[in-house]
Amino acid sequence: MKSVTVGWFEIPVQDMDRAIGFYEKVFDCKLDKQVMGDFQMAWFPWDESKGGAGGSLVFHRQFYAPSAHAGALIYFSSEDCALELAKVTEAGGTVQLEKRLVAPDIGYMGVFLDSEGNRIAIHSKA
Repeated sequence: MKSVTVGWFEIPVQDMDRAIGFYEKVFDCKLDKQVMGDFQMAWFPWDESKGGAGGSLVFHRQFYAPSAHAGALIYFSSEDCALELAKVTEAGGTVQLEKRLVAPDIGYMGVFLDSEGNRIAIHSKA
C-alpha cells in the first residue's frame, strides 16, 4: 500500500500580522511574510532534508476563511505538546483540548483555536 503524506498546508487568517505574532510566539520561530498580489502568505520555517511538510498562513478575502469546527485539522509535531499549549492563551488563542494521551503507541495530542479562529492540533510522543 502506498503512503499518503501531507506535502503542504495553508492556514487561513483574517489579520496576517496578528496571526504571525501568534504562531511566532507559540512555536518560538520566525515566519517569512510574502505579498503576492491580493494574496498574503507567511511561510513557516521548514527544512526539506528533515522531512515533514512545509506550509504557511494565508490571507485572501475571497478564497480563505478560518473555521473553529469544520474543515481540515492540521497536526503540528512537537517534542512535548504541553509546551506549545501553555503559550496559546497568552499569544491570543484558546486551548480547546489540553494535552491528552491518544494511546501509548501513538502518543499525545491537544487542540487549540489560533488567533484567527482556526482549530489546530498538536501531537507529541511524550
